[in-house]
Parts: sequence; structure tokens; C-alpha cells
Amino acid sequence: MIRISETVKHLMIINVMMFIGTLFISNGIFYEWFAMYFPANPAFKPWQILTHMFMHGGAYLNNLSIMHILFNMFALWMFGTPVEQVLGSRRFLFIYLSAGLGAVAMQVGFYYFQYLPNYNSLIASGLTSDQITQMLSTNKVLDTISQAQLVELQNIFPVFNASMVGASGCIMGVLAAFGMMNPNAELMLIFLPIPIKAKYFIPGIIILDLISGITGQSFFSPSNTAFMAHVGGALTGFFIMWYWKKNQFNKNRWY
Repeated sequence: MIRISETVKHLMIINVMMFIGTLFISNGIFYEWFAMYFPANPAFKPWQILTHMFMHGGAYLNNLSIMHILFNMFALWMFGTPVEQVLGSRRFLFIYLSAGLGAVAMQVGFYYFQYLPNYNSLIASGLTSDQITQMLSTNKVLDTISQAQLVELQNIFPVFNASMVGASGCIMGVLAAFGMMNPNAELMLIFLPIPIKAKYFIPGIIILDLISGITGQSFFSPSNTAFMAHVGGALTGFFIMWYWKKNQFNKNRWY
């Protein structure tokens, strides 16, 4: 059994503590404080860019939230420990947090790509920003709304009210780092026990997440998964590792 490394252990403790806080503190207020909301939503706060990485589940305990944190913590232990053992705690933590930031940047950017055309069209139709925000926040439309405006509001309602939680983006960055360090390591999906080398397995997972993010069709994860966050985290981890390897004097070392 792989012995857990120090930084991975501390990250797991923080994630579990935040999970418990989500369940028991202030009847959902804890989630509203620390989950990542769409920046145009009044519920958004700047610190959520960081805190959402340590959040899992919602205000109520269910099988999905339990599976979410269990799977992420298992992956953090499984891949984070060998990566930290090679890179050291500081570089490992840098990849972990950077991947989380890359994940939220990719997901929010994708959300804005969906949001802005409809929002600008609503503004052009005569609605004010405050009116749009009010209707999206309360899910109550004005009596004067046209059918075309209603359709555009419906298009952006899921984006405006979306919330992001989880360490998945961070872990995808760690997984990318693991794959670059161990390209021939054999990995497999829990429900598809066929060993596949990391250099094929990890790009395959990223491609599936990209397809899911664009089409909205989920292959393995729940349909409300932030697929573009997975892609952003993995790409961030990959580029950091690529830069470090390219700029080191001894090409046989990763640290």
C-alpha cells in the first residue's frame, strides 16, 4: 500500500473538514459562501475562486456527494502521493492549486461563451442589466417579456445559477503530471478493468471530458459535472510539467 505523503494528507484533511462543514453549518449557508458561483451572479464572491476546490457535495448528504468526495480523495492519494514524492511538497502544491485555478478559468470562460450572446441580445432588446439579474435570480419573469426574450433567459438561466465544487480540476492536473512522469504506467477505469498505459489513458479521459463539455452528453460522470474544469485542470498540469522539464539542466530529473 502506498504511504500517503504529507501535503496530500493535509489536503485530504481540509477537503473532509470542508465537506463536514457543508453538511452541518448554517443550513446551506456554508455552501453558498464557499462554492464557486458564476461571476455575474450576486452570490459570487472572489474567495470562491480558491475555496471551491475544497468543497464537495451540497447542503444535504446523498449518495452522489459521498461518491464525489470518496472518488476524489482516492484519486488524490493514488496519484498525488507519487507525484509529491518526486516533485517535493512545494512544487506539488503549486501544480495542485494552479490546476484548480486553470480549471475554474476554463469552466467560467466556457460559461461566458454561452452566456454573453444571449445576454447582449437581451440588452439590445431593451432590458436592463438589473432586470435580467433579477429575473435570473428569482426565476420570475416580467409580464412584458416577449417569447424571444423568454427563450434567451431560459438559455442562460442554468449558467447564471451554476455552482462549482470539488477538487476534480486540481486532481486532473496532478493526473496529467503523473502521466508525464510515468507514461508507461498501466491505469484502468473501475468499471472497465482493462489496463491502459497512462500516455493513452489520460489523453483519452481529457478528450472524453472535452466532448462531454461541448455536447452536454456524459460518458461516465453525472450530467452536472463541470467537464471543462477537468480539461482546464489537466492542461494546466501538463503545461507546468512540460515547462519544468524543458527548462531543467538535468533532463533526467523532475525537480
